[in-house]
Amino acid sequence: MRVFPAVACTRVLLCRTPERYLQCASDVDIVAAVARKKEPAARRSGCPVSISLDIFGDRWSLLVIRDLMVRGYRSFKEFQASGEGIATNVLADRLRRLQGAGIVEVGPEPTDGRKLSYRLTEKGIDLAPVLLELLIWGAKHEKTAAPCNVIEEMEKNRAHVIAEARRRWQERDATPLLPKLPDLSRIPTRGTASERARRKTSVRAR
Repeated sequence: MRVFPAVACTRVLLCRTPERYLQCASDVDIVAAVARKKEPAARRSGCPVSISLDIFGDRWSLLVIRDLMVRGYRSFKEFQASGEGIATNVLADRLRRLQGAGIVEVGPEPTDGRKLSYRLTEKGIDLAPVLLELLIWGAKHEKTAAPCNVIEEMEKNRAHVIAEARRRWQERDATPLLPKLPDLSRIPTRGTASERARRKTSVRAR
């Protein structure tokens, strides 16, 4: 028989619709898992890159971190609607793993104690340079929906972007650094940033 923290059980009783119950139940799983102590998994090697990938190198974890850091998301429902189509059980599992790794913390929503609010820890916000470089690299070498001018400004002002991400984290400011982007299939193909730069250079040469 599973035993849940009292606050978590109270939240489930307050979930009156099937959809709300599913979300609350997922949150309860996360809260309950934090109370259980597990032995850390054996590392594949002592390499820092390998160890980092053990923590967030799967398909979804960095997207949750992105939503917290870049989009200002705080709730389970917001993560689920982020656009990549993450399943409820997968999202609950990734939040649980990130909590276990000390990257994400969870507590009552300040305006409504019945809801849970997720937030990056100091360890989590330290991933700001990593996420920024992934944004720049992806836009530079792949076809994305990211606005060219926004990514170019980020690339030119890396230190400012990282400092701003940390400020918003410290002040609990949920204003997005970068808005949710449209589906790639719904926008005109613009090519990669590298391709666009080459076209600009070619035009100037003429």
